[in-house]
Amino acid sequence: MKIGTLAAHAGVNASAVRYYESVGLLEPPLRVRGQRRYSEDAVYRLLLIGYASSMGFTLGEIKIFLAGLRHSAPVGPRWKKLARRKIKEVERTIERSLRLKSLLQHLLRCRCASLQVCVERLNLSQNLQQLSADAVEKTRRRVYDSANLS
Repeated sequence: MKIGTLAAHAGVNASAVRYYESVGLLEPPLRVRGQRRYSEDAVYRLLLIGYASSMGFTLGEIKIFLAGLRHSAPVGPRWKKLARRKIKEVERTIERSLRLKSLLQHLLRCRCASLQVCVERLNLSQNLQQLSADAVEKTRRRVYDSANLS
Protein backbone atom coordinates (compact mmCIF):
# COMPACT_ATOMS: atom_id res chain seq x y z
CA MET A 1 0.00 0.00 0.00
CA LYS A 2 1.11 3.57 -0.59
CA ILE A 3 2.32 5.80 2.22
CA GLY A 4 -0.86 7.92 2.27
CA THR A 5 -3.07 4.85 2.60
CA LEU A 6 -0.87 3.44 5.35
CA ALA A 7 -0.90 6.76 7.20
CA ALA A 8 -4.69 6.99 6.96
CA HIS A 9 -5.20 3.43 8.24
CA ALA A 10 -2.86 4.05 11.18
CA GLY A 11 -4.20 7.54 11.94
CA VAL A 12 -0.88 9.32 11.49
CA ASN A 13 0.60 11.76 9.01
CA ALA A 14 2.74 10.51 6.15
CA SER A 15 5.61 12.52 7.66
CA ALA A 16 5.34 10.37 10.82
CA VAL A 17 5.61 7.22 8.70
CA ARG A 18 8.75 8.57 7.05
CA TYR A 19 10.17 9.60 10.43
CA TYR A 20 9.53 6.18 12.01
CA GLU A 21 11.20 4.64 9.01
CA SER A 22 14.22 6.95 9.33
CA VAL A 23 14.75 6.10 13.03
CA GLY A 24 14.38 2.37 12.44
CA LEU A 25 10.96 1.76 13.99
CA LEU A 26 9.47 0.86 10.64
CA GLU A 27 11.27 -1.24 8.05
CA PRO A 28 12.09 0.50 4.77
CA PRO A 29 9.43 -0.54 2.26
CA LEU A 30 9.79 -1.87 -1.22
CA ARG A 31 9.77 0.81 -3.89
CA VAL A 32 7.78 0.65 -7.08
CA ARG A 33 8.73 3.35 -9.58
CA GLY A 34 10.19 5.37 -6.70
CA GLN A 35 7.07 5.15 -4.53
CA ARG A 36 7.05 3.46 -1.15
CA ARG A 37 4.89 0.32 -0.96
CA TYR A 38 4.21 -0.98 2.53
CA SER A 39 2.95 -4.40 3.59
CA GLU A 40 -0.23 -4.86 5.62
CA ASP A 41 1.92 -5.58 8.70
CA ALA A 42 3.12 -1.97 8.66
CA VAL A 43 -0.34 -0.82 9.80
CA TYR A 44 -0.17 -3.00 12.93
CA ARG A 45 3.36 -1.86 13.66
CA LEU A 46 2.33 1.80 13.39
CA LEU A 47 -0.69 1.21 15.62
CA LEU A 48 1.56 -0.43 18.21
CA ILE A 49 4.04 2.47 18.00
CA GLY A 50 1.22 4.97 18.52
CA TYR A 51 -0.24 3.04 21.44
CA ALA A 52 3.12 2.58 23.16
CA SER A 53 3.90 6.26 22.64
CA SER A 54 0.57 7.31 24.15
CA MET A 55 1.35 5.11 27.18
CA GLY A 56 4.56 7.05 27.82
CA PHE A 57 7.14 4.84 26.17
CA THR A 58 9.99 6.73 24.53
CA LEU A 59 10.89 6.02 20.92
CA GLY A 60 14.08 4.32 22.18
CA GLU A 61 12.03 2.03 24.41
CA ILE A 62 9.63 1.30 21.56
CA LYS A 63 12.57 0.41 19.35
CA ILE A 64 13.83 -2.06 21.98
CA PHE A 65 10.34 -3.51 22.29
CA LEU A 66 9.87 -3.91 18.54
CA ALA A 67 13.34 -5.32 17.86
CA GLY A 68 12.92 -8.94 16.88
CA LEU A 69 9.13 -8.84 17.25
CA ARG A 70 7.69 -12.01 15.72
CA HIS A 71 4.15 -13.36 15.67
CA SER A 72 5.04 -16.62 17.43
CA ALA A 73 7.95 -15.46 19.60
CA PRO A 74 7.48 -15.51 23.38
CA VAL A 75 8.17 -12.42 25.45
CA GLY A 76 11.92 -12.20 25.73
CA PRO A 77 14.13 -11.13 28.64
CA ARG A 78 14.65 -7.61 27.26
CA TRP A 79 10.86 -7.08 27.11
CA LYS A 80 10.52 -8.25 30.70
CA LYS A 81 13.33 -5.92 31.79
CA LEU A 82 11.62 -3.02 30.02
CA ALA A 83 8.30 -3.94 31.65
CA ARG A 84 9.86 -4.01 35.13
CA ARG A 85 11.46 -0.62 34.56
CA LYS A 86 8.21 0.85 33.26
CA ILE A 87 6.25 -0.53 36.24
CA LYS A 88 8.60 1.31 38.61
CA GLU A 89 8.14 4.49 36.58
CA VAL A 90 4.35 4.11 36.69
CA GLU A 91 4.45 3.57 40.47
CA ARG A 92 6.41 6.83 40.87
CA THR A 93 3.87 8.62 38.70
CA ILE A 94 0.98 7.24 40.75
CA GLU A 95 2.65 8.36 43.97
CA ARG A 96 3.26 11.86 42.59
CA SER A 97 -0.32 12.06 41.32
CA LEU A 98 -1.72 11.05 44.70
CA ARG A 99 0.34 13.70 46.42
CA LEU A 100 -0.91 16.27 43.92
CA LYS A 101 -4.49 15.16 44.51
CA SER A 102 -4.02 15.52 48.25
CA LEU A 103 -2.59 19.00 47.80
CA LEU A 104 -5.47 20.06 45.55
CA GLN A 105 -8.02 18.69 48.02
CA HIS A 106 -6.31 20.66 50.77
CA LEU A 107 -6.43 23.80 48.64
CA LEU A 108 -10.17 23.34 48.08
CA ARG A 109 -10.67 23.34 51.87
CA CYS A 110 -8.11 26.09 52.50
CA ARG A 111 -9.26 29.00 54.66
CA CYS A 112 -5.81 30.50 55.25
CA ALA A 113 -5.59 34.21 55.84
CA SER A 114 -2.66 34.59 53.43
CA LEU A 115 -0.54 32.67 50.96
CA GLN A 116 2.34 32.67 53.46
CA VAL A 117 0.21 30.97 56.12
CA CYS A 118 -1.00 28.40 53.60
CA VAL A 119 2.53 27.60 52.42
CA GLU A 120 3.75 27.27 56.01
CA ARG A 121 0.90 24.90 56.84
CA LEU A 122 1.56 22.77 53.79
CA ASN A 123 5.26 22.45 54.55
CA LEU A 124 4.88 21.84 58.29
CA SER A 125 1.65 19.95 58.61
CA GLN A 126 2.33 16.40 59.74
CA ASN A 127 -1.36 15.71 59.31
CA LEU A 128 -1.28 16.56 55.57
CA GLN A 129 1.89 14.54 55.07
CA GLN A 130 0.27 11.57 56.81
CA LEU A 131 -2.87 11.92 54.68
CA SER A 132 -0.71 11.84 51.54
CA ALA A 133 1.21 8.80 52.75
CA ASP A 134 -2.04 7.01 53.69
CA ALA A 135 -3.58 7.76 50.29
CA VAL A 136 -0.49 6.46 48.49
CA GLU A 137 -0.48 3.25 50.54
CA LYS A 138 -4.21 2.73 50.05
CA THR A 139 -3.88 3.11 46.27
CA ARG A 140 -0.85 0.82 46.15
CA ARG A 141 -2.84 -1.86 47.95
CA ARG A 142 -5.76 -1.40 45.56
CA VAL A 143 -3.46 -1.59 42.48
CA TYR A 144 -1.66 -4.63 43.90
CA ASP A 145 -4.93 -6.39 44.75
CA SER A 146 -6.45 -5.72 41.32
CA ALA A 147 -3.25 -6.89 39.57
CA ASN A 148 -3.29 -10.14 41.54
CA LEU A 149 -6.94 -10.77 40.70
CA SER A 150 -6.35 -10.74 36.96
